[in-house]
Amino acid sequence: MHHTPTRLLATLGLTTALLAAPAFAQDSTTVNVTFLLVNDVDTVDNMSDQGGFGRLATVVAEERAANENLVFAVAGDVISPSLLSSFDQGEHITELFNMIGPDIFVPGNHEYDFGEEIFRTRMAELDAPLLAANLRNEDGTVLDGFADTMMIDVDGFMIGIIGLTAEDAVVKSSPETLQLGGALEVGLEQAAALRDAGADMIVAVTHNHVGIDHEMYNTGEFDLILSGDDHDLRIEYNGRTALVESREQADYVTAIDVTATIRDGDRRRVGWELGFRPISTLGMDQEPTVQARVDEFNAILDEELNVTIGSITAELDSRRASVRSGEATMGNLVADGMRAAVGADIAITNGGGIRADKVYEPGSEITRRDILSELPFGNVNIMIELTGAEVLAALENGFSRVEDVSGRFPQVSGMMIEADITREPGDRVTSVMIGDAPLDIDATYTVATNDFMGRGGDGYSVFADAPRIVREEDAKLMANDVMVHVRELGEFAPAIDGRITLTR
Repeated sequence: MHHTPTRLLATLGLTTALLAAPAFAQDSTTVNVTFLLVNDVDTVDNMSDQGGFGRLATVVAEERAANENLVFAVAGDVISPSLLSSFDQGEHITELFNMIGPDIFVPGNHEYDFGEEIFRTRMAELDAPLLAANLRNEDGTVLDGFADTMMIDVDGFMIGIIGLTAEDAVVKSSPETLQLGGALEVGLEQAAALRDAGADMIVAVTHNHVGIDHEMYNTGEFDLILSGDDHDLRIEYNGRTALVESREQADYVTAIDVTATIRDGDRRRVGWELGFRPISTLGMDQEPTVQARVDEFNAILDEELNVTIGSITAELDSRRASVRSGEATMGNLVADGMRAAVGADIAITNGGGIRADKVYEPGSEITRRDILSELPFGNVNIMIELTGAEVLAALENGFSRVEDVSGRFPQVSGMMIEADITREPGDRVTSVMIGDAPLDIDATYTVATNDFMGRGGDGYSVFADAPRIVREEDAKLMANDVMVHVRELGEFAPAIDGRITLTR
């Protein structure tokens, strides 16, 4: 059940309500309110001593008990790519968040991973105020159940809150007909409207890349920016604007304590001080009711997924930084499995689709669970035809944002690539070998890739209209193709073999 913050009166809408200035019995009033931020909590199969829904529930309960005015904000990326979401498209995640009770929810890019219909269904299931000022239906109208902003009144301290969904979900996910506007532009418009409506403080709850966060931060038009997307623990404060992010998986939950002073004389004046409390959940007790439900979900997974399909004699690396910035052993394994399954000349898959973020030590057994943890999005393995020129264009896109550790970074099979990332994007690839021959710009190649990239996702627009040899409707689950490959390998030694050489 959703918990409305004590003494917080929320007005949802498009910032159309005009709020009269409150009357005060005293010349000076002190008001306390605490924001609690979590972001990028997308898995229940957390076996570590830190993070997870049980510990998140403990933090929220303790902070609600300690702070009369608490606003618990969730800054997106939750319904995917949980391993169980491969089966229920995130339904279990909405159930768990409803048990905890967010006061604000803003969707991230992964909320759109299963398409528009599932997005609408999951958002309707969430028992929380939904904010996204830069999200619209195809006809430009506001989505059912959503608002652009909300205004809360804490003893006369007026706080305007803006929701801003991931503007890059158009290329990173599958919003289909939904329209996504620029977070900065829309945020500035809404901030001005909220100030006109009487807001003393402007808070943006957003799920966008840190580059966009910093653009917002540098304007000085937002007082507090609560963000997600980058999986960082971040607190930046220049005395005017604060930018906060809470890493991922509730490893940390950040509390921002606001102490506001309202002086009412000839001219109403409001000022505040901020305190920051990053709360580590390492070793924290798990709230029993929520954790019991988490355990039930994990029992379902265990029965189906704890089946060994292979073993390794060397390290297998799927760390986020590895698969998004260079050749990675897990990237090689996945791309090889995709290419073998359809018999393609080459394979190109996005590093951002490899998700478990871990190192498997030599001697480890590889299970079905491992592969589905690495490839949780339910993508299928398609085969397309590209000219050599189109292959080169795809690779240039893949290397265009290496500095940002972007998910578009290519993991490949059947290719040897050299690229100089000190050069300008679009002119970085210096050599490509396919098999034993240099890339032929005029030749035609068969390419295994995933259906997300096949739709032009992660900037691979050249794939969108490419002829299909294995169509989406005929393709097999990408994770299954990789499982078959691992089973055929049996015991194997993952290796870096020079497929991608970068000059930095």
